[in-house]
Amino acid sequence: MWSYPYTRRIEMDAIRTLNTLQTNASYLEQVKRERGDPRVQLEAMKGFLERSGLKVEDLDQLNIIHVTGTKGKGSTCAFTERILRNYGLKTGFYSSPHLVQVRERIRINGQPISKELFSKYFWQVYNRLEETKDPGHASMPAYFRFLTIMAFHVFLQEKVDLAVVEVGIGGAYDCTNIIRKPIVCGVSSLGIDHTSILGDTIEKIAWQKGGIFKPGVPAFTVLQPERPLEVLRERARESPCPLYLCPDLDAFEEDAKALQLGLAGEHQRSNATLALQLSRAWLQQQGWRGAGELKDVQPGAKLLAKRTVPLAPTFRPSSSMVQGLQDTEWLGRTQVLQHGAVTWYVDGAHTTSSVQACVRWFRHAALNEEKPVDGSEVRVLLFNATGDRDTAALLKLLLPCRFDYAVFCPNITEVSAVGNADQQNFNVTLENVLTRCLENQKKWNRLMEEKVGQDLWLSPPLQVDGVGGLLKPDPLRGPLLFVPSSERPLNSNSLVFPCISHALQWITQGRDPHFQAPATKGLHLHPVAGSGAVLLKEAAAIRVLVTGSLHLVGGVLKLLDQSLSQ
Repeated sequence: MWSYPYTRRIEMDAIRTLNTLQTNASYLEQVKRERGDPRVQLEAMKGFLERSGLKVEDLDQLNIIHVTGTKGKGSTCAFTERILRNYGLKTGFYSSPHLVQVRERIRINGQPISKELFSKYFWQVYNRLEETKDPGHASMPAYFRFLTIMAFHVFLQEKVDLAVVEVGIGGAYDCTNIIRKPIVCGVSSLGIDHTSILGDTIEKIAWQKGGIFKPGVPAFTVLQPERPLEVLRERARESPCPLYLCPDLDAFEEDAKALQLGLAGEHQRSNATLALQLSRAWLQQQGWRGAGELKDVQPGAKLLAKRTVPLAPTFRPSSSMVQGLQDTEWLGRTQVLQHGAVTWYVDGAHTTSSVQACVRWFRHAALNEEKPVDGSEVRVLLFNATGDRDTAALLKLLLPCRFDYAVFCPNITEVSAVGNADQQNFNVTLENVLTRCLENQKKWNRLMEEKVGQDLWLSPPLQVDGVGGLLKPDPLRGPLLFVPSSERPLNSNSLVFPCISHALQWITQGRDPHFQAPATKGLHLHPVAGSGAVLLKEAAAIRVLVTGSLHLVGGVLKLLDQSLSQ
C-alpha cells in the first residue's frame, strides 16, 4: 500500500498535468468557436474516446441516466444516485464543477474516487492519448473532455451497475452527448445562463438542452414556462422519444405527510420529483421490482391546464426512494455550517433564478430567526461571479437580505497557489479577477446608493479618505484590502480582498473556532474594515451568506472544513 505522502505526490502530479489541458474558461472559449456545427464537437470527442481505447458503443454498458438543465441538475443527479444506491446498486456519478478536489467529479457509490484510483486512471488515459498523437489534429482533449473520457474508463473498469451523468454545458454540443443509448434522460428547471454559448433566449437554451434526447429513450422534465416547454416537446418529436412532465412532489405525498429531503429549500422539491421519475424509469427499464406502485389519482391540477406534454404517472415511492431523498447530500447547495458564533449559509447559486431561490432559502433559514437576546447580529454577504453573468442583476436580488457588509473576493483560496492545484486556473491573472471584484463592488455600491433614504436599515454615510489604487498583497505584512481609486461611494459597507482566506479572516475576526484570527501587523485598514472589525468582534451572532459561484463556495468550504481536502 502506498504511503500517504507518496500517494498525494502522485495525485498532485496528475492534477498539475490535467491543469495543462486548459481549465473551464478555455473549454468554454473552444465551445464558442465550434458551436456552429455540433458534429465538430461530437466527432472530436468521439476521436479522443477511441484514441483512449474505448468505442462509443462501449458506453452502452453503463446504463446511463443523462441529466441536463440550467439549475438543479446537479441536485437532481444527487437525489437520483442516492435513491438507486439504496437498492444495493453500485453507482457511478459524473458531475461538474468540483468544489474542493477534482476527484469529486467522478464518484463511486457517492464517494469521490480515491487518490490511488484517480492517479491510476488519469495516467492510463493520458498515456494512451500521448501514444496516439496525430500531428494534424489536437493531440490532447481539453480539461472537461479529458475528465469525461476518464470517468467513462473508471465506470467501465470498476464495473458500476449504472452511471448518473450530468451535462456540462447545454446538451446538444456537450461532450457528454456522445452517449448513444442512455436508459432515461432528464431536464431540470430552465433559465438564462451561458448565453454566449447557448443563446440569449430561453427558447434557444431549451433547444440546446433537448439535444440530449435519444430515439425511444424516455425523457422527463419539470414544470417549465410555456414556450421553452414547447421547444422541448418539438425536440422530443424530432428524436423521436416520449417526453413526460413531472407532477408536483405533493402528488407523491400521502396523508398530508411531506417527504423529507436531505437538501434544503423549496426549489429542491422539483429536483426531487424529477429524481423520483428518473429512478423509477431506470428500475422499470432494467426489470427491477419495487419501483413504486402506481396511484389512481389526478395530481397537480395546475399542471393539467393548457398542458402540451403528458403528465408522468404518479406512484407511491418505495421505502428505498423515501430514504434516498432524505439521505441525499450535495455539498455547497443550501448548506448550513454552525461554527460557534458564526453561521455559514453556503449556496453556489449563480443564475437569476437560482439566486432568487437562494434568497428565499436564506431568509427562511436565517433572517426569520429572532435576534440574539444578549447582543447584536451582523449579516455579511461574501460574493463573486464569473463568466458572462449579469452580476448587477444578481446583486440586486440579494438586497432584500439586508446585509450589514458586502465582501468581494476572487475564487482563489490563497494568494499563493502552492498546494492548491485543484483550484488553479491558468486562464486568468490575479489582476483580471481582482478587477472583476472591484466592478462587482462598484455595482453593489450603486445599488445601495439607490436604496439610501428608502430603507431605514441602511447604515449612515461613512467618511472615507486616504486610501486609493489597487494595493498589492504582501504575505509578510498580512492581508491588504483592495478599494477602487475613484468613485468611492460614501454609503456602502463593502470591501474587496485578494483571496478567500483574507476575506474569511476579516469576516470571522477570530470568532470561528475552525479559522485563525486575522493578522493585524502591517494591515492597511480601510475605514469600513476597522469599524466593521469592532462590530464583528462584539456581535452575538454573525450570519454569512456565501453565493454567486460554486468555485467561491468550494474555496470557502476547503478552508472551513479541512477534512474535505483529505
